[in-house]
Amino acid sequence: MQKYVMSALALGLVSAVAQAQSSVTVYGVADAGLVLERGGAAGNLQNISSGVGSGSRIGFKGKEDLGGGMSAGFVLENGYTIDTGAAGQGGLLFGRQAYVCLSGKAGAVSMGRQYMPYYKALRDVADPFVTGFAGNAQNLFFPSTRVDNSVEYITPRYNGFSADVMYGFGETAGDSAKNRSIGGSASYDNGPLSLVLAHHQRDNALATAHTRYTMLAGRYRIDGVTGHAAYSRNQDLLGVTSRDALLGVSVAAGAGKFLASYIDHRDDSAAHQRSRQAAIGYLHPLSVRTDLYTAYGRILNRNGANFHVGTATDTGTGTTGFNLGVRHVF
Repeated sequence: MQKYVMSALALGLVSAVAQAQSSVTVYGVADAGLVLERGGAAGNLQNISSGVGSGSRIGFKGKEDLGGGMSAGFVLENGYTIDTGAAGQGGLLFGRQAYVCLSGKAGAVSMGRQYMPYYKALRDVADPFVTGFAGNAQNLFFPSTRVDNSVEYITPRYNGFSADVMYGFGETAGDSAKNRSIGGSASYDNGPLSLVLAHHQRDNALATAHTRYTMLAGRYRIDGVTGHAAYSRNQDLLGVTSRDALLGVSVAAGAGKFLASYIDHRDDSAAHQRSRQAAIGYLHPLSVRTDLYTAYGRILNRNGANFHVGTATDTGTGTTGFNLGVRHVF
């Protein structure tokens, strides 16, 4: 009799868990393309690359309704290289994202490995290439993307205004400033206009110096044309400051879309290094989930600057890059 009671209780528990779990979704991106690079120190390079426009990935996300306007959720996202099958992000199991979240009327709090507010502003507002292809703004702008051991709070949106703050624990005994990350953004998004002011700072391993990046980015839509602009002031660990400026556009052309951008990077060192990137691209949808793409980017380095044309997942080796490939979203 006891076995039957325990079985009934177990079935009831499983049923309750199944009902409480609102949704679990498996999703991903499969992206592969031909990448031609010119101007590298070791010579020209041709390869089939993964994650040219968007990093190839497989992810799991879920959301549970807790009642009273509260919900719990999670994201576990693995990056992989479709050309070889190897794991991305240095072999991390969930190297793209891994976090748990509680959200409600007062906003959302999440903990784990997450995208920094500065990166989200660059990707979602500033860059017409959405930090992908040969036009990736991170070829010249601040290249970091994620913060480990982080806590993030995103406010509700009110009349188009919202804020996003993040703290990344350095997890070093005796000094909480060592390896610490602090970031945030304030944004306005209403109708055709989007504006965001973002900042990110990271202390070094000794807490004796830090990098610092502050960016103002904007986007404006008029029918099928979207204009993009951004300006960033930066400081590296040696205290050298630099400036990045971006102008870009995306234009609907039938079912497809043309992309173009120009980026100017200047530093204030004694050498006055300077790099300029110009890029164009075209996306042609074959369906809602699949598109063909092509892109071309070129960087001119001056006075010892050494930037390369990369893609969404590759930093690149040359000063000229050409992409041609296919991307499927599932």
